[in-house]
Amino acid sequence: MTVRTQILKVLLREDVNFLLTNRIPRRLATQFIGWFSRIEQPFIRDLSIAVWRLFSDLDLREAKKIRFESLHDCFIRELKDGARPIERDDDSLVSPCDAIVGACGAIRGTTLFQAKGFPYTLEDLLDERDLVETYRDGVYATLRLKSSMYHRFHAPHDGCIEQVRYISGDTWNVNPIALKRIERLFCKNERAAVRLRLAANGQSITLVAVAAILVASIRLHCLAVPLNRSYKGRNAIDCNSLVRKGDELGWFEHGSTIIVFAPHGFALHEGIRDGAAIRMGEPLLRLP
Repeated sequence: MTVRTQILKVLLREDVNFLLTNRIPRRLATQFIGWFSRIEQPFIRDLSIAVWRLFSDLDLREAKKIRFESLHDCFIRELKDGARPIERDDDSLVSPCDAIVGACGAIRGTTLFQAKGFPYTLEDLLDERDLVETYRDGVYATLRLKSSMYHRFHAPHDGCIEQVRYISGDTWNVNPIALKRIERLFCKNERAAVRLRLAANGQSITLVAVAAILVASIRLHCLAVPLNRSYKGRNAIDCNSLVRKGDELGWFEHGSTIIVFAPHGFALHEGIRDGAAIRMGEPLLRLP
């Protein structure tokens, strides 16, 4: 057994992983990584990326650039043109990001799940009555971005971004280990609900981008400022931004989770289930 394998075996133990990623000063750790990841000194940059690659499945072959200015520059990398073909079927909503599918399926009234046995409600997550009623008895899909994945997210369909609702919060880790231990975790963390009215049928879907430890900053092209703990503006920000299916909407500073909500009548595409891998542009939901 190699040293790398031995270290990974220890880090992947649930109790150790939970302690290392949650029982630390989360805000300070996030601020430190935000600063450290932007250091452009070549030795620090190269060593940081090398360590990251050593302990993850980071694959940079699809990246548009072959050299990065900093660790942060690598985190938010763009991909080569054509690396993510977009499903053009008008009846399909595509995945907005590369991800591992988490809990998904029908919303029971306003109750859904972050993991088996851990329910939460639309009221607690969205904090807005109209959105809650829009997705009552609807459908949802939780998309978890691993740290090594492509971290930008895109429009699932043609439409218009009408509003972004920012909700400040904590920065718990959102990995499966934490989701099985912390109740209503998504409802505790910093998040932004991006409401998109579909051109196809006039209905609204919402992407809830949930930040996490080391990640607490969300960038959206339709807004002039980043959404993070320093944001002091309005919680509900009206927009009028037209997008086409596959257009880039923004990115997490490091990576986290996106929960996709659609009204009653939408359905999960075949093969979408807990634990499945999906890439941006592949079918996620079917329109009514």
